[in-house]
Amino acid sequence: MISPRNNGTTCPISGMVAVRCSAILIGLLRATEEVPSMPEHRGRKHHQDRVAETLREEIGAMIEGELSDPRIAFCYVTEVVLNPGGKSARVYVAVDNAVPDVAKAEGETVAGLEAAKGYIRFGLKERMGVRHVPELSFLADRSGRFQARIEELMDRSRKRQKAPVK
Repeated sequence: MISPRNNGTTCPISGMVAVRCSAILIGLLRATEEVPSMPEHRGRKHHQDRVAETLREEIGAMIEGELSDPRIAFCYVTEVVLNPGGKSARVYVAVDNAVPDVAKAEGETVAGLEAAKGYIRFGLKERMGVRHVPELSFLADRSGRFQARIEELMDRSRKRQKAPVK
């Protein structure tokens, strides 16, 4: 209850007079009420991101040094997408463009990695020291090739626009 004498409100429980809030504080209180709350499981999402990054680094190291399957071309892991439950993960692998037939090399590399899936999971379990390693599925990442093709087409378009019209 605000009265002209105390310029505040009286607490119904304690009977004490509270000092009037400034306009800034009132604005802050209203702003926090309107902002939606943070996601509930941000800790879980952070953990999944860390696990996915660790999987990407460790699988990349295994591909570079430990796997000797002739089907596996020079490649690198671009991304690991962990499912929300953490039971499975999609591993995206990009093949170097220096190979003459990139499409064939992608297929053979994915087949070689699928064949070595058990060995990779066992190695991950030993390296990471975890109880459960997610089920892995390997996929070819073609985004780099698509991006290069789009850039090539954009360069052609720019050159045509710059060329004088006859």
